[in-house]
Order: sequence, then structure tokens, then C-alpha cells
Amino acid sequence: MSIQLLIIMVPVLFGLMGFALDLGRLYLVRGELNQAANAMALAAASQLIGTTVSLDNATAAANRMLDDTNGIANKFYFGSLISGGASGTLTSTLNPAFFSTYADAAAAAGNTADGTSATFAQINITADAPLLFWGLLPGGESRKTTIAARGVAGVSAPLCTACGIEPFAIAAIDAADTVNFGFGDPAGGQLYTFAFECVGNAVVPPLAGTASVVRYGILNRLDSANSTLDESQQLYRAGVNGLVGSTAASPTGSTVPLACMAINDSLEVIWPSTSPNMCGTGIPIGVSEALCGLYSRFDSASPPGICSANVTGFSDISLAYSQDTDITTGMTDLYSVYTGNGRRVVTFAIVSPLATDVVTPMTILGFRQFLLEPNADGTYPNPGDNFGRFVAQYIGNPMPVKQGWFDDRFQLSCPVGGFSGPGKVVLHQ
Repeated sequence: MSIQLLIIMVPVLFGLMGFALDLGRLYLVRGELNQAANAMALAAASQLIGTTVSLDNATAAANRMLDDTNGIANKFYFGSLISGGASGTLTSTLNPAFFSTYADAAAAAGNTADGTSATFAQINITADAPLLFWGLLPGGESRKTTIAARGVAGVSAPLCTACGIEPFAIAAIDAADTVNFGFGDPAGGQLYTFAFECVGNAVVPPLAGTASVVRYGILNRLDSANSTLDESQQLYRAGVNGLVGSTAASPTGSTVPLACMAINDSLEVIWPSTSPNMCGTGIPIGVSEALCGLYSRFDSASPPGICSANVTGFSDISLAYSQDTDITTGMTDLYSVYTGNGRRVVTFAIVSPLATDVVTPMTILGFRQFLLEPNADGTYPNPGDNFGRFVAQYIGNPMPVKQGWFDDRFQLSCPVGGFSGPGKVVLHQ
């Protein structure tokens, strides 16, 4: 009787011990695979910027998460096995990245998108997980079982508040056009000369290859309490990489964080040191410092002398920022064939009105993106240009911004869901 009972109880004991040990390990492995899939999906989605090479760049970005050169690859099974690799009897498979215009896997089936339209990336990983006690039971002879994980990330709904963007502001050409604000069809490759807003009647000549001039101002994001960066460095950094993170209060009294801008915020004013001056007399030094940042997106090795002369510690601070990987795509090329990493894409606030002084308040209507272009002769934007001019192509809003919110958390009556504009990369569970 005891032997019979033992025969009956041994599988039961193995099963219970499997629940205690094997099941916990399976959940751990699945959690590690989920983390790997999510990280890869986020990396891939950040490269979906609406160009023909976006999918290749997104796939490469995802695969870099498996590079163990510095011991930082995504791993599973207590961090001992690289996801997508093989080791002995335990293997894992990384299926090719799947790109679509839908976040939902069921809706995405059969909806493989190209680089110009894809807004979501899906990563699927399967891996073997070892069995200890359950491997001694019938059906567990292989001493392993398969675990699957999926990560989906993509571009969110348009943002009410955009953070980390450039503090350049332009007026809508047509405020009644809430889609493109009069800048035309993004697919048309319209080129504009952007020129610093000045006062007076002097005519600002458009740069070669462009037909019209769009005036711009620089919104006040001066962090006077910043003991690390002086004003020249703040302006340069805003031009070369967008607004830096800051917990300081807005100098305008707005409730929006200093590193962000929000639709319907009516307290925006011009950065004091970039106050519009008389047309034709040259641009303020602050504007030149910001334009040095735009220049560095093309050439970080040999910037104009005006930059090192005006930006404090320029030779050191500029080393923190790299130039775009595509500085050759020119004025005759559409954005879709741009092959860079997004460093030449800038996000500007559309305001009403564009002020000509530092006291007139402006209201943000939305955000739109432009691709900085080399000049017609192949040179890059000149920070010393008398009118502060540079060339940019209107591209709409294909590239996700660094951060922001798509709700109305600052109570500015932002029309959540009722407008267009850039989003940010988010993870879909």
C-alpha cells in the first residue's frame, strides 16, 4: 500500500515542486523577454521618421539592443543568454521586425507599411526556458518549453505639450488652415527662407532656390537660475539639440515647464536678448548663437569663428553634439529620400501673432516640422548672416519629438484629439 501511494504521490510532488520552482522561473524568463521586446520596439519606433530608409534604420536600431560588445545586450534566463541567440540546448528566435500603421496586432495583420507611412513597430521573440521538476513528468522529456513575448511601440496621438523642441516660433501663413497653416502639402517639398523678425521696411531677400520668406522669433526659455550654462550656451544648445530639461519656473509666468511648449499657451514672449531690431542692421548676438546650433547639425568639426567668439566655452560644449549622418541631401530632394538620423529635422511652434518686441504676448497654435537644408551653393546656414537666414523644407509632422503630453494637463483648453501635429514614441501593452 505504501509503495502504491508513493508511486501516486511522486508525480504529484514533482508537479507541486514544479509550480514552486519551474513556474516562477518561466515567469521570470517571460518578463525578461518582454523587457527585451519592449526595448527593441521603442528603439525601432524612434526611427520611424517618414523616410524611405526609416524601416532599415528602425531595424538596425532594434538590433543594436542585442549588441553585447559592452555587455549591455538584452538577455534572459537570469541574464545569461542573449535574446535572439543560441547557447547549448536553450535557444531563442527573434522574428523580423514588423512595421505597420496600426498598433493593434490583429488590425496590423497584412498591413506591412513602408518607411514613409509606418508609425508602429512590433518585435516578436520566442525562447526556450528550462524545466527542472516538470521535466521529469510525461511530456517534459525535452527538459525545456517555449516562451513567447511581443513588444509594440509607435508614435502617439498629436501632442498638446511638446518638450525638447527648438524654441523658434513662426506665424501661420494661413491661420484658417489648421492642417498645414498655409505651408502647403508636406509631400510637395516646399522650400522657405527663414529670416529673423525685424522692424522697419527693409526687404529681406529670399535665399537662392526659395520663393518666399518666413519670419521667425525665438521664444523666451532663459533659465536665469542655471549656474552651469550661461545664456549664450543655453541659446546654442536650444539650436543644436532643442530645449534642455529644466525644473525652473517659466520666465513668462506660464504653468508650462521651461523645457516645453503647449498649444493655446498665450503667455509666450520673445527671448529678451533676441529682441527684434531694425531690419538690415544685423541680427542680435543671441540669434547668432542659436543659429550656431543649427549650423552644428551640418558641421560639428569646423564651425564659423563667430560661434567660438560668442558662445562661452564653445570648443568644449560643441563636442557633446554630433552632426547629421546625411548632410548631402539638398534643396532639390524631397524629404522622403533623406537618409539621415533626424538631426536636421526641427520642430517649430506656430504662433499668433509673431511679436516684434519682447512684451507682446503670443499664443501657440500648433507645432510643425521642417528639414534644414544646405544653401543652393552647398554651404550651410550662416550664423553671421545679416538677416539670420536659413533654408528649410516643410515636412508636416512625420518625426516623433523627444517628450511631451497629449492631454490638457496645463488647463489650456488644448483640443485633445482634434488637431494634427507630431507625437512621441509610446509603448503599447
